Amino acid sequence: MSAAEERVSPTAYVDLVTATVGFTLTFWAWNLIAPLAGEFDKTLHMSSFEQSLLVAVPVLVGSLGRVPVGALTDRYGARLMFPLISGLTIVPVLLLIPARDSYGALLAVGFLLGLGGTTFAIGVPLVNSWFPPHKRGLGVGVFGMGMGGVALSGYFTPRMWKHDHNLPFLVLAGALAVYVVIALLFIRDRPDRVVPTSPLTERLARAGRLRVTWELSALYAIGFGGIVAFGVYLPTYLKTWYHLSATDAGTKAAGFALMTVIFRPIGGWLSDRIHPAVVTAWALALTALFAIVQAFDPDLSPVGTIAFLLMAVGLGTTSGAVFALVAQVTPVAQVGSVTGIVGAIGGLGGFVPPLVMGAIYSAQGSYSIGFMLLSDLALAGCVYAAVRMRTIRPGETA
Repeated sequence: MSAAEERVSPTAYVDLVTATVGFTLTFWAWNLIAPLAGEFDKTLHMSSFEQSLLVAVPVLVGSLGRVPVGALTDRYGARLMFPLISGLTIVPVLLLIPARDSYGALLAVGFLLGLGGTTFAIGVPLVNSWFPPHKRGLGVGVFGMGMGGVALSGYFTPRMWKHDHNLPFLVLAGALAVYVVIALLFIRDRPDRVVPTSPLTERLARAGRLRVTWELSALYAIGFGGIVAFGVYLPTYLKTWYHLSATDAGTKAAGFALMTVIFRPIGGWLSDRIHPAVVTAWALALTALFAIVQAFDPDLSPVGTIAFLLMAVGLGTTSGAVFALVAQVTPVAQVGSVTGIVGAIGGLGGFVPPLVMGAIYSAQGSYSIGFMLLSDLALAGCVYAAVRMRTIRPGETA
């Protein structure tokens, strides 16, 4: 590798920081409803399933929306798409103010909030284009720290709500408006980036024909899907099972999210030095082990807390490792499209578990079956990563 290829331009780091800030804010918006579901329930008197559906709808829309947004990013670039999506996200954030007293209105606004979850498919191709292959794992992992928006939401949203019920929505809308200006000023697409000329449907179909797209999607559905599922449902679980207050549950859920944020770039960094599949396999094995521990309903302090934090380590590391592999094996012109599909399936992996957990608790009065299902999926992903995905080498695109 030449010295020119070794160097990373200052623009790359400016883009990385700016994109990560935007990802953080839009993810906060994406997760605005979950920390307040218990507060909304005081006036709406929702069933367990209705609460689960309410927090899951933004996840579904944000996940599916990554497919067209990723493909549009391939075509129009992050310089246009990041400020555009961030600006549009302000609308549903403010609509939560009049919608909070109606379950139907909250579902509708939650649908629109899904827009905030699509920015992942904008940032990955942007970062991927600026960093050389041997540094993409770390670069994309750092960008993935924007998942910390979930932790910020879990910690600050209920606290601001206690001070004033409109405050969290007004503060976030203002922050997004400022970010739109920053993104317009600082985000730059790589000058020599490959701009596809084929139609959107053709590009998505071509990405869908890559076997690795669906293999990575399945692994990401476990890793990132687990993060999203815990991010939106963990406050409800902690309040229901351990009888914590909304503030305490949000704080502990924020701690879980923070661990996933810290270990996502570590997963990418390790993947730059070890085959990403090996990192993925070990991380999923760790997740499976402590999902089994939590299935036996231990006391929250200390065993339950330790189990959740180590599951967060495993899931965060998995997410970083999987996208390190995406960066290595995906053709540059198709990164946005592949990222959109993989990100969509990963997000859908977070849509289903809250509904399942809510339904299981309503039927059985226990969450143990849900944690055993997580352990089964993590073990299956561990075996597949160790046996099949280790055969994929950097640069392979078939």
